[in-house]
Amino acid sequence: MSEIAIIGGGAWGTGLAIVLGRKGAHRVRMWVYEKEVCESINQRHENQLFLRGQLIPDAVRATNSLQEALLGTEIVVSAMPSHHVRRVFREMQAHLRPEMMFVSATKGLENETLLRATEVVKEMLGVRAQNGFDPHIGALSGPSFAQEVARGDPTAITIASRDPELARRVQADFSDPCFRVYTNDDVTGVEMGGALKNIIAIAAGVCDGLGLGYNSVAALITRGLAEITRLAVACGARADTMAGLSGMGDLVLTCTGGLSRNRSVGVELGRGRKLTEIIAGMHGMVAEGVLTTNAAVNLACRMKIEMPITQQMHAILHQGKPPREAIHELMTRPGKGENL
Repeated sequence: MSEIAIIGGGAWGTGLAIVLGRKGAHRVRMWVYEKEVCESINQRHENQLFLRGQLIPDAVRATNSLQEALLGTEIVVSAMPSHHVRRVFREMQAHLRPEMMFVSATKGLENETLLRATEVVKEMLGVRAQNGFDPHIGALSGPSFAQEVARGDPTAITIASRDPELARRVQADFSDPCFRVYTNDDVTGVEMGGALKNIIAIAAGVCDGLGLGYNSVAALITRGLAEITRLAVACGARADTMAGLSGMGDLVLTCTGGLSRNRSVGVELGRGRKLTEIIAGMHGMVAEGVLTTNAAVNLACRMKIEMPITQQMHAILHQGKPPREAIHELMTRPGKGENL
């Protein structure tokens, strides 16, 4: 029986806990920040705040104590929003052991440093490297709405790691007949795909909110994949990874699925609502693409990569640009070859 800690009690962390708990082969502890979420999971076997209506197996227990969550743990799964990873790992440092395996399920970039989540984790664990702490780490990503994962809809995702032992272990421990885990060694590509697709999903929502049709969304997804691939490859990813589950797969899901928080933000922007008003109505839920857009624009500037869709989304989100004006500017850019 594996001992697994999930750090983060949102919808995605809860969905992963349900996958692991329903196998009956693991003991799963969830660290959650909110006391009401902890009580809801332990007393009613349901995360009423973030994943209402989904039964959480008896093998899953929640706690507000990081020390308790990490005691005896073999695999630590980080399922936090990107802007919490550094702080929480700093608080976890005293309770971590060299033999632990770390899995990042965060789909975002750190806004201030432009680092991927595994890079943040490595940086936070690096303070112990002098004592022989060489972290085993991987990134888990792919097309996976938490609601559908929790109810057992067939889902396929990827665990990316340069540590073959970790990849095999996660594949074996996380896979079941409803949840298929592939392996990959392109950590950069898997993380960049999972983070950047959220920006294009906001743009797809904007198209919907403006009343535009399928032609517009298809063009957006295709050209969006081209530009996020350019940036990912410039950062060291492989282009073929961006055509896989964590790239194209997750991009299609978040751009077309009604459960996508990022797409939903875009829909409301297209309808004329202000970002502050939209975020206030999300009741603690996080749309990673809002902050990732900032990080992506800065990273593209650093790498000298052209990202027109991302730049227009940044202007809409953070500069108040009218969505219809942004779409017009995208459509009237100078002509170029498709493969450029």
